[in-house]
Amino acid sequence: MILLMIHLPLYLEKRLKELFPRQQDRYKFVAEVVEEALDHMEKEYGSAQEEKAETMVGGTLHLYTDGGSRGNPGQAAVGCVLEDPSAGTIVDQHYARIGLETNNVAEYQALIAGLKMAERYHPNTLVCHLDSELVVKQVKGEYRVKMPSLQPLVEEIGELSAHFPAILFEHIPRSDNHRADALVNKALDELPAPSYESPHST
Repeated sequence: MILLMIHLPLYLEKRLKELFPRQQDRYKFVAEVVEEALDHMEKEYGSAQEEKAETMVGGTLHLYTDGGSRGNPGQAAVGCVLEDPSAGTIVDQHYARIGLETNNVAEYQALIAGLKMAERYHPNTLVCHLDSELVVKQVKGEYRVKMPSLQPLVEEIGELSAHFPAILFEHIPRSDNHRADALVNKALDELPAPSYESPHST
């Protein structure tokens, strides 16, 4: 019997003998306690594994991001949509207001938010789709970043990009980015404005 291999501290053995004078009763009690503890551990471990499995998609994921402001600068927002092309499903999405910003900053902030969201799903390849040709070319190093206020955003995108085994940035027409664009408008229409102004707006 496996319980015979369990060596309890002397003080526990003494207490068990006091509570259960018969050895058979002691074995039964210990077996029930161990079984209950193992069941609890399996449930906890199993739920943790299920939660991890839900966020680990892998494969190739497509990220659509958009940022915009009503006025330039003006009240701005970001929208991100993460898609699994093999399943044809939306894995996750995010939208938020970011305060008073320019359109370019909003586009960069949308990509940053999207990369942070996508990282949780551990794709082998992430394809990022943006309708801002300027941002795509600056991120890829094809255009120089002229605005000093944008440089920290470009550097942050570079750091986040390093977390993915493979990452691509593609420019797409605005019409192909309608879901992320709709989230930007949803954020501006429905969410309250932040009570602070971003340092990037100066």
